[in-house]
Parts: sequence; structure tokens; C-alpha cells
Amino acid sequence: MKVKSIAQRISAVVLFFLTATAGAESRYNMPVGVTSISREVYHLHMLIYWICVGIAVIVFGALIYAMIKFRKSKGAIPAQFHGSTLIEVIWTLIPFVILVAMAIPATIVMAQMYDDSKADINIKIVGFQWRWQYTYLDYDINFFSDLSTPQAQMDGTQPKGEWYLLEVNHPLVVPIHKKIRFLVTSNDVIHAWWVPAFGIKRDAIPGFIHEAWARIDKPGVYRGQCAELCGLHHAYMPIVVIALTENDFDQWAKQHNHNQNLDQAPTVTPSTKPSASETSAPPAGTMTQQQLMTLGETVYDSHCTVCHQPTGEGMPPAFPALKGGPIAIGPVSGHIDIVMHGKASTPMVAFKDQLSDTELASVITFERNSWGNNDTGKYGKQAGGLVQPADITAARQ
Repeated sequence: MKVKSIAQRISAVVLFFLTATAGAESRYNMPVGVTSISREVYHLHMLIYWICVGIAVIVFGALIYAMIKFRKSKGAIPAQFHGSTLIEVIWTLIPFVILVAMAIPATIVMAQMYDDSKADINIKIVGFQWRWQYTYLDYDINFFSDLSTPQAQMDGTQPKGEWYLLEVNHPLVVPIHKKIRFLVTSNDVIHAWWVPAFGIKRDAIPGFIHEAWARIDKPGVYRGQCAELCGLHHAYMPIVVIALTENDFDQWAKQHNHNQNLDQAPTVTPSTKPSASETSAPPAGTMTQQQLMTLGETVYDSHCTVCHQPTGEGMPPAFPALKGGPIAIGPVSGHIDIVMHGKASTPMVAFKDQLSDTELASVITFERNSWGNNDTGKYGKQAGGLVQPADITAARQ
């Protein structure tokens, strides 16, 4: 049984080696991608790989040959090379030549990767805990992209979808055959914007702007993730990019100028519940409690549930409970203030620039009227209550 197990392991190693050398078709190899840079990176990877394979074949071949040919049992006497200038020059010169052979193509590819001049479109990407903000600097378009996987799938009460934890409510939309310049930074901690098909991975660091670019060859949906451990819900920061033809992108951009109608973005995956933006258009006049609660639940699921949990019980001390907590049952003004401006030195971020007045009003109303927080007999006159968009507008001023 032990011999069979060892044989199986050796077979697995050999199989992995063979499939890894099969080229672009192997699922064990890195993807070729859909940009010129991603293809250059792939070819560089394969060049370095085969150089390493050649070195391994020569070194291990010589080692195995010497072990067999000059083994002690055959009476071999080891040769002495101490003080040989020729040998020292050879084993210094050969690695130097190999390194230069690697460095020249690597430098050429790196220079191409960082040449973001003459861009057709500039997009600023800001990482938040835990979402992405996209601002089209050449258009009047600015929106947040949040995970849209239903909470029930994450809780295990529903079957996981095809794009589990890789679907968003608002994907980044870009044109093909245009040079797109990405300016990547962060609002809080270090993130990393990574789309393998583009050959792009840039760290998002607060106070710094890192640049990257891509020219996409063909339309499609391309996915990525945050590639830097950025906190508790690091796995909940997917990236979805939809590449459209130039005409389709121009039509999309016209529809979304002035930050309006983001719910008309190209559909990526169906959702069991409408996104916040799909229900965020403020109705005329004062909103009813039902309207506020319906929209508020959607906003809460999209932005708050990962920290404060669907039950509102949070994960103290990092994420305090909203159920019966001092914020949700305390003065309305304090609740509005912390949701809008966040709290320094804590994971609580400011949502004043992330959500509309209607969304802020609805989510605060939802938090104050859920999980029994509206029980005035238990918590007093300050419990419950409705917050209208006009209240948020006044708070901004």
C-alpha cells in the first residue's frame, strides 16, 4: 500500500509538470489575457520558465550523471578544483549571461507596462472597505461597485450561483480598442485592483496613486478581485469589467452622464433582489415608512450586513451591534452623523459621498425600525422614527 501511495504521488507530480508545460491551453498555466500587455507578460513568463527548465535539466542531469558514473562503489577518485581560476570565471560568467538574458526582455515588458501616456480614457479607482469606487475623469460618471451575491448564498441557505462572490451591482464599463488609464488609490487601508485577463495588478495605497493601462481586444465580461488582504471581508471585493464596442460604450456613457440611471448598466448576473440604485430614485414628496424600509433593507444588505450582520447583532467589539445598540435607539441626529461621517480609528467609514440622500435616509430608518429597535416601551421616546431625504439634505448643509 505504501509503495502504491508513493507511486501515485510521483505520477501526480509528473502529470502536473507535463500539464504545466502544455502552454496556454493548460488550466494550470497563467492566462494569456485580452490585452497586449497580458500577452507580453505571458510570453515573458514562458521564456523565463523554459530558461529555468533548461537550467534544471543541465544541472540535475550533470548531478545524476556524476552520481552514477563517478560513484564510490566503482572506485572513483574525486577531482580537485581548488584554486582553479578558469572554473571560477566560468561559474560566474554563465549565471551573469543567464541573468542578462532574463533582464533584457523583462525590462522591455516593464517599460511597456508603465507607459500610460496618450490615454484615451482616464478612470480613477478608489478602494474602500469593502467596495470599489469608479470615477470616469473624462465623463461626468461616478459610482460605487458592491458585491451583489445574495446574503442567503453566503449564509448557505441557498445554492451558490455560478459567479459566487464574483458578481457586482455596478460593473466597470469600458470600450475596446481604446487605451484606458487607471489611477488606483485607497480611501482607508491597502487594497489591490487585480484583473488577470488584463495583466493588471496595482496596489491601492492611501495617499498614493498608482497607474496602469489596458487596451482590450474584444468585448466580454472580465472578472477579478482585491488581491491584498484588506480586512475581515477582503473576499467580498470582486471586480467586474464589461468591455463594449466603441459605439455601445458611447451610448452607455451618454445614458450615465451626470451620475444618473446607473441601474441601466449592462446586466452581468441576475439578482434575487434589486440593487440599491434600482430603487433609490427619490419619490415625490415625503416617503412612506414602507418605501423607506424596502429601500433601506436593500441598502443595508449591500453596504452594512457584512459588518453588522443580517441580524443586526454585529461582531463586537470591532463591529458593534445595531440591535438594541446605542446608535440605533439613541438620538436620530447622532445616528445620521455617524452614518454620514463615520468614526475615526474604527472600521466605520463615512457614507456621505457613497450614498444618496434617499439611500441614507432609508437605511437609517431601516436600522431604527428593525430587530425591535422601534419598541418605545423598552427603549423610550427616541426609539424608532422615520428619517426623510430632506433630513439628510439639511444635515449635509
